[in-house]
Amino acid sequence: MKLTRRKFIKNMVRSFLGFLGLSGLSYYYAKYVEPDLLTVKKFSIHHSKIPKSFHNVDILQFSDTHIGFHYDLNKFEQLIETINNKNPDLILFTGDLVDEPQTYSFTDRLPLLLNRLEAPLGKYWIYGNHDHGGYGTEKIYEVMSRGGFTLLQNESKAIQKDSDSFTLAGLDDVMLGRPDIEETLSERREDSFTLLLAHEPDIADQVQRYKVDVQLSGHSHGGQVQLPIYGYLITPPLAEKYVEGHYRLPDGMDLFVSRGLGTTRMPYRFLCRPEISIFRLNSPEI
Repeated sequence: MKLTRRKFIKNMVRSFLGFLGLSGLSYYYAKYVEPDLLTVKKFSIHHSKIPKSFHNVDILQFSDTHIGFHYDLNKFEQLIETINNKNPDLILFTGDLVDEPQTYSFTDRLPLLLNRLEAPLGKYWIYGNHDHGGYGTEKIYEVMSRGGFTLLQNESKAIQKDSDSFTLAGLDDVMLGRPDIEETLSERREDSFTLLLAHEPDIADQVQRYKVDVQLSGHSHGGQVQLPIYGYLITPPLAEKYVEGHYRLPDGMDLFVSRGLGTTRMPYRFLCRPEISIFRLNSPEI
C-alpha cells in the first residue's frame, strides 16, 4: 500500500510515543510542560548598511502560533504581555496565526489582543500556509488588520526613523500563495539595508540572489520534536534544509529560522522549546 503523508506522520508519532514511553514522565513533559516553556532568543545584526538612527533598535519576531490547536487565547494573552515587556521597536509576525481557519471560532478577543501589542516603528505580518489554507486568506487579513498589523504581500515598506530608513519586505506564502521576489523588491533602493520576511525558510536559496541582507522565517517549528542522535522527527516541506537558528548563506545573506510558538499535527514539543526572537541592529556609524 502507498504510504500517505498522514499515515507516515501517524507512524512517526507512534514511534515517538513508544520511544518516550506512553505513560512515562517524558510523554507528560512533551505534551504538557515543554510547549509552555517559552524562550527568548537574542541576536545581534551587524551590517555596513544599517543606518546610524537604527543603532540599538530591537526587532521582535514571533511566528506560528497555530491558535486553536493546543494553543488558546489565554496562552496568547500571556504572549502579548511578554512581548510588550520586551519593549520592541518593531514587531514582525511571520505567519500561521490560526491552525485551521475554516473550523476556528473567531471572536473579537483575538484582534483585541493583537491590538494591545505596541511598537513605535510599527507592526507587520506575512501570510503563512495555514493562513491561506482553509479559505482563511480574507478572514486572517481582517483579524490582523483589526489588530493593527500591516500586511506585506509581495511588497516592501521603508521603515523610517529620524532621517534614515531601511527596507522591510514581505513575500507571499510560498506553498499556497503567489510569491514574487522581484515584485516584492521592485521599489527598494539598492543601497538600502533589506530585511525580508518569508514564511518558508528554504526559499532563502532563491532570495539570496536578490542581495537581501537578512531573511526571517518560521514554518519549521524547529522540527517540533527532536530526538537524541536521530535529530528532527519531522519537518514540513520547504523547511527541510533550514530548520532552526542562524544560517550564513554563500551569497552573504543571514537567515534566521524561528521554532515558533504553537504546535500542529501533533501536540508535542521535545527538546525544541517554543520561542520568540529579538534582533538588535548595530550600525557601523556609531
